[in-house]
Amino acid sequence: MAEPRITNQIRTLRFLAGEMTQADLGTRIGVTRQTIAAIEAGKYSPTLEAAFRIAQVFGKPLEEVFQWVG
Repeated sequence: MAEPRITNQIRTLRFLAGEMTQADLGTRIGVTRQTIAAIEAGKYSPTLEAAFRIAQVFGKPLEEVFQWVG
């Protein structure tokens, strides 16, 4: 059985937010650029706090930023 995954729309949302960089987003939520890159690529699941902070930066509900693909 395949592991459930969390997908996200972070890259698209960054682009729509004036091409915000990974570093800019990381600074705004208190993580490194590398962490944002890993979350975007689906290699790392964010903490609940980080997920809520990312959604808040973009003014979106959590489920518009992150999707559970089981």
